[in-house]
Amino acid sequence: MDKIETVAVIGAGLMGCSVAQVFAAAGKRVTLYDTNIDIDPIGKIEANIEIMIGKCAADEVYKKKVLEHIGFCSHLQKAVEGAGLIVECVFEDMRLKREVFAGLEELCGEETILATNTSVMSPTEISEGMKHKGRFIGMHFWNPAHLMPLVELVKTEETRQDVAKLCAKELERAGKKPVVCEKDVPGFIANRLQHALWREAISLVEHGIADAQTVDMALKYGPGLRLPQLAPLENADMVGLDLTLNIHSYVLRYLEDSHEPSPLLKRLAAEGKTGFKAGGHGFYDLSPEEMQQKTKELNEYLIEQTRKEKE
Repeated sequence: MDKIETVAVIGAGLMGCSVAQVFAAAGKRVTLYDTNIDIDPIGKIEANIEIMIGKCAADEVYKKKVLEHIGFCSHLQKAVEGAGLIVECVFEDMRLKREVFAGLEELCGEETILATNTSVMSPTEISEGMKHKGRFIGMHFWNPAHLMPLVELVKTEETRQDVAKLCAKELERAGKKPVVCEKDVPGFIANRLQHALWREAISLVEHGIADAQTVDMALKYGPGLRLPQLAPLENADMVGLDLTLNIHSYVLRYLEDSHEPSPLLKRLAAEGKTGFKAGGHGFYDLSPEEMQQKTKELNEYLIEQTRKEKE
């Protein structure tokens, strides 16, 4: 198989709908499957598109193409029939995911590619009971999948090279930026980078070096501003690896390297200060209006980046 024409997405929640939108926009025939027949996944996708149209990141032609290429089905065998790729987007529950793939193997040919959209769980563990592990791969879309370019392809020791290559090619055709994680490690690539940064940010607050707003501002208006254009290893080459070595020889000993969550983070969680879900009380104290505004600004920012990519 050198091209995938038909995709089935298992689980029609927010992520499943978003993933389906990605492949439908690329011209694939997509079937969304869910056991809940009372949901309206097509309505969710249409709402996503209307927001994009309102920000000039999509048009009516895009909308028509997506909606013409997506169908919803609550019968699993019918949903996956003829699919070259099946992407699982169910809850992050190991037992559930294993059950899903055990069922899929009974319904699909050996060459159908099976992918899990897990963000935290080991694809190797998920595929443990599978008969044909070579066609299995982690396919971690970042949320919201229809706006975020990154998709991490996570190989197990059994994943065939041709499977990884074909998935990367199809994701590129869909306008995504796939990266291949050659080893199945906790956090894959991007979350390891992200949480190393979060660990240091939380540590700065914990030790009274700066408050939360100051730490976030330092990142947003300093290194964060140039990250999309100049990533860490590009930056290291630009300034010189000898200078990078000198800096690291001095500063690394002072950076946070705890292998346990921050005591400050534990305390806030124990006090019920968990952020947006706690009414805005976490590192910040935000009003409902401020939380709504932050969410709105994030979505508008991602949509604007999508619009720029299309220009």
